[in-house]
Amino acid sequence: MFLPVLPTTPFLLLAATCYARSSERFYHWLVTNRWCGEYIRNYREGRGIPLKQKVVTILLLWLTIGSTAWLAITQWWLRWVLLGIAVGVTIHLVKMKTCKPKAEPGPSLRKSDLSENET
Repeated sequence: MFLPVLPTTPFLLLAATCYARSSERFYHWLVTNRWCGEYIRNYREGRGIPLKQKVVTILLLWLTIGSTAWLAITQWWLRWVLLGIAVGVTIHLVKMKTCKPKAEPGPSLRKSDLSENET
């Protein structure tokens, strides 16, 4: 999941799709996984990506592709191909729906609750 050049998302979504059709046990394990389960569920249900995750993804995308294009590639046309891919992925991510992270469940106090307890 942490290889900078190999995109993870298509493989995760492909695995979720294959597991949904073939193995209910593996599908359940994948979508309830603490590392990538919520990410897959949000994408499959059309909720989008949290803003923080978008920012981190775009930042890492440009750091890895940018450093590869300028430090490891000597052909100018290949540099432009990499930068074009980065622009395309950035546009795709920016256009995706941004979801708000789920609030942690906890006690909620209403103003009326406070005034009843004070009397």
